[in-house]
Amino acid sequence: MHRYGDLSSASMPTIVALATSVWPEPIHRRRSRNRGLDKIGDYLCKYSGDTWQERWDICELNIQLLTAGDAAPTGTTSARAEFTQGIEALFALRVIRPTLRAFRANKLLCYSHEFAQAEGDPALDSFITAVDETDASDRFKRWAVFDVCTALTYQGIPFADLTPEAFMDYAVRAREGTGRTGMHLGKYVGHLAWQVLHGCGHFQASAPPTLRAALRAPQLTTTEMVDQYSVRNQSVRRLLIDYLDRRGTEVDYATLSGQAHLITKLFWVAVEQLNPEQTDLHISQEVYARWRARITVCEDGSPRTDQAVILSAVRTMYFDINVWATNEPEKWAHWAAPCPVPRSDIRMLMNHKHRVRERTHATIRTLQPLLPALIDALETRHEKWHTLLDTASKIDDQQQFNVGDRTYTRIYSREDRRLVALGAAPRVRVHDHQAGKSIDVNRQEDAAFWGWAIVETLRHSGLRIEELTELSHLSVRQYRRPNGEVIALLVVAPSKTDRERVIPMSAELFHVIACIIRRITAGKSTVPLATRYDDHERITSDPQPFLFQRRIGQRIEVMTTGAIGTHLRNVCADIATTDPRFDGIHFRPHDFRRLFATELVNNGLPIHIGAALLGHLDLETTRGYVAVFNEDVTRHYQAHLQRRRALRPPEEYPPVTNDDWAEFEAHFDKRKVELGGCGRPYATPCSHEHACIRCPMLHVDPKMLPRLDDIETSLLERRDRAHTENWLGEIEGIDLTLSFLRGKRTEVQRRLRRHTDLGLPTTANPPARSAAPPRPSVG
Repeated sequence: MHRYGDLSSASMPTIVALATSVWPEPIHRRRSRNRGLDKIGDYLCKYSGDTWQERWDICELNIQLLTAGDAAPTGTTSARAEFTQGIEALFALRVIRPTLRAFRANKLLCYSHEFAQAEGDPALDSFITAVDETDASDRFKRWAVFDVCTALTYQGIPFADLTPEAFMDYAVRAREGTGRTGMHLGKYVGHLAWQVLHGCGHFQASAPPTLRAALRAPQLTTTEMVDQYSVRNQSVRRLLIDYLDRRGTEVDYATLSGQAHLITKLFWVAVEQLNPEQTDLHISQEVYARWRARITVCEDGSPRTDQAVILSAVRTMYFDINVWATNEPEKWAHWAAPCPVPRSDIRMLMNHKHRVRERTHATIRTLQPLLPALIDALETRHEKWHTLLDTASKIDDQQQFNVGDRTYTRIYSREDRRLVALGAAPRVRVHDHQAGKSIDVNRQEDAAFWGWAIVETLRHSGLRIEELTELSHLSVRQYRRPNGEVIALLVVAPSKTDRERVIPMSAELFHVIACIIRRITAGKSTVPLATRYDDHERITSDPQPFLFQRRIGQRIEVMTTGAIGTHLRNVCADIATTDPRFDGIHFRPHDFRRLFATELVNNGLPIHIGAALLGHLDLETTRGYVAVFNEDVTRHYQAHLQRRRALRPPEEYPPVTNDDWAEFEAHFDKRKVELGGCGRPYATPCSHEHACIRCPMLHVDPKMLPRLDDIETSLLERRDRAHTENWLGEIEGIDLTLSFLRGKRTEVQRRLRRHTDLGLPTTANPPARSAAPPRPSVG
């Protein structure tokens, strides 16, 4: 029951009196609202019905979705406003329960405020306070409160009854129409409202943390994986489900889902279509031959390039069942059968692997010469938009200015002018006179920055794309050696197929991570919390301080792997307009891993040493972060690592011995050379016979730039002598060395121009180490 009781049959004077008591101020609005209530009452009385709701249901405002202003008896501006205020009051007092479409047909500017006053619900007031405290723009905060008030109004429920399912209904229904502005057509609303409802505890903890997470399809069970392909024989259906259940303990969800597709749809369902009488795994050679011919083409008639993958999955299933039949005959012996895939097809599997490797090598040979051009283009693009943003931010509306050889005019939208009036920063939009179009500089600069940051991080770390998106502020650590040297480290979380790694960061990688942290903190003390959706595993993470996050409207989310791939393709297509070498070619995220100059990823620091140098007493402990991040955030991150570590064999986590530690300390001393430091992975020798100038792992100390000049002078003198003596081979070698030297000097000078301070999560100072300290067990 509503706090004011059932008003559906109350007289209009009674409703007017109630409205006056609920909203006594301001006086001018109270009077116009009361006049509007009288007018809407007269309007509804023209329709038959015993209650206001019955009359509303058959009136034009509801059926034809007219706005209140269009239904006003007179067309003056004041009359339309009064009529709208009257409708607004009837909705807020729960006299009428409109449909969502009828409600959204009206532009009710003050509805959230008036609805909250009418409700007088402390829980709703607490929600509004929580929204005000979020790190979001005022516009999104207003929309978040409006979304909740709208959902409560059209559903006729109090705030306490607003469940995730109820709010989901609102989000889905609101997507069907425009509302606020046409830009929301076909888009979901309520993202910020959902986050606050979940964050303040109104939604149960088991609910998804974001609306996007709630909208995404969940993981399929093994039964659902099989049943989506309509297996006829129920006994074989049960077998396939049992097989996938058993395999699911060894592989991740994405692999399991792929296996289900291969052995269910592409193998068994195809066999049933070829031989409807087939009831077991004993496949005749005639049926196998027909099936083998069938999988050579895809459903659209194009040649299939992954035949070897299908054959491998089928062969693996047969071998697994035969092995399990020995250990568990009561369950698997009935299904044991000879594998129909002959040895000749197995040889094809090997040939397929060779062809894949050859294609990969060919791709790398094509891309490697283009990498410097890609890096230069990304840096130039980023610098261009950063300069334009910095310059245009200082220009007032309609003022003309120049950046380089181009002329621009700053332009404000209506929303920009409102923000300026409130003392807030507007978006930066300009008109490009040469191009003859308007540009959202904020958006262009943001895209340019992240394009640069993604490529630089991938090429300097060798990370997989999934590992890149999993990086968080808590992945960035530092180790201070006894001699005072600070080594920046990057922790890569373990997975079901890869061990945990701790990578010492090069100066270039350190700089990129620093720029990312500085950008997303934007003057705040911590990195904002964001959720990450794994489209392979179909799960959404708990909110964590992920690095590769972007604010998209009302929500903050980690970039998806698909979005990163699309962005790289767009960048390469843009470069192709000026560099014909990029025509028809694009870099994929995994290409940077293959291009990585060393085997750093596969030869990262052993995790038991990494745990000790990170200051952990054991692998389950992270100290010193609660002062920066809330305890639950650290708990989410640690739980993430713990889940991943549980998938790895225990022998990867042995205790750290004194010899291990001494070897680790000595490694960093051995990496010091005349010009700076060597970036080769831990426990690996120099593979370039100390030809440091040519080595891509040399990180030149800026203090050694004069020494580079001396070496260049010496090389030029040697080149002149070689030219005089006609030593052509010597000239070729010197020219190669000079090119490497100049490239390294350019890189150092570039780093000096873009120095950035990095805020790292800090750990407690480690205890002083004795000459031979005991090592705690981290296993």
